This record gives sequence, structure tokens and C-alpha cells, in this order.
Amino acid sequence: MFLKADFFAQATRRRLWASGGWLATALLTGCTLPAAPKLAPDATPTTAMPPAARPGKLAFPPLAAPNPAPANEGLLRALAYADRVRTLSATELGQEVARLNHPVVPLDQLQLALALSQLRQPSELTRAQELLSRLLVNTDAQAQALHPLARLLAARYGEQRRLEDLLDKQTQQTRDAQRRLEQTQDRLEALKAIERSLTSRPHTPAAQAPANRARPTAP
Repeated sequence: MFLKADFFAQATRRRLWASGGWLATALLTGCTLPAAPKLAPDATPTTAMPPAARPGKLAFPPLAAPNPAPANEGLLRALAYADRVRTLSATELGQEVARLNHPVVPLDQLQLALALSQLRQPSELTRAQELLSRLLVNTDAQAQALHPLARLLAARYGEQRRLEDLLDKQTQQTRDAQRRLEQTQDRLEALKAIERSLTSRPHTPAAQAPANRARPTAP
């Protein structure tokens, strides 16, 4: 009986030792693992932000609108004048032509050409073309700035002159055709009148034989 108790006691001790040895081994193994690195108290992780992403700052400063160059100022004034002169009445156009008469400055030459073109007269349009031709041969810096607009207007006025000449030619041809048609109509009416006069003339009977025509004598 005692032998069995000792046997069981020893077996229990062996199991405890085995379990204790396993636990000790596990503890020793855990103690040999490297510890996690600790951060310094004042070391806080920060993420660098690019200058463009920082609030309150722009990567590229806004560009200021460039001022118009002095060479283009005359061109802008000419365009504004062209927009205004097309709404003027005939009286106001006459006043503008009188004000800008005999221009010397290139801008005044262009403005006078614009005013003359609005009068819609062949002679004034011819004068406007002459002003543009004088402007285009001018090599001054102010005149050269106006050359693109002057060339555009010269081409437009040339086309307008061509169309007006074509219209005048067609109008003259229409007048000639109308005159020939009226002459033909007059001749036709004259022929109809002659025909009516012939049909309305009274019919004249043939002359009767004379009564005293010799009669044959009785046998």
C-alpha cells in the first residue's frame, strides 16, 4: 500500500517538475527576447509637409495682369472707335469727318477712314482706301502697330468696292433691259393700233353696171 502511495507521489512530483521545467523554460525564453525600443520623451514623430501643402502659403504667387503695351494702345483705341462710329447718325458722321479732316497722326487717319466708310458713298469709300494706303506705307512705330487693322480694313473696303461696282453694272443692265422691253411694248401697241384701224374701216360695195348698157335688140 505504501509502495503504491510512494509510486503515485513520485509520479506526481515528476509531472510537477516536468510542468515546472516547461514553465521555467518558457519564462527563460521570453526573457531572452529583445525588448521593443522606447522613444525619448521629447521625440514626437512628425511628417514633413511640402511648402505647397502648408496652409496659409502658396507655392506660386499670383501673377499680376500685365498692362497693355504703349504700342497696342492705339490699336485698342481704334477698335473702340470702330465700334462707336458705326452707331452714329449721318449728321454725327459728318461732324466726325469735319473734325478729323486732313489728319496727320496715324490713329486719326485710321479713324477718318472708319468714319468715311460709314457714309456708304463710293467717293468717300475711295477716300478711305487712300487713307489706309498712306497709313500702310508709314514705317513709324505708331503706324506699324495699326498695320494689321489697316490691312484688314483695306481688304474689306476693296471687296465692298468690287461688290458695289458689280451691283451698279447689274443695275445698269436691268435698266437697259427694261428700256428695250418698253420699246418693244410700244412697237407692239403700234402694230395693234394699225390692225384695229384696218379692221374697223367700212366695207365699200362694188360699182354697179351702168343702166344704160346697150341692150340687145329684138329680132
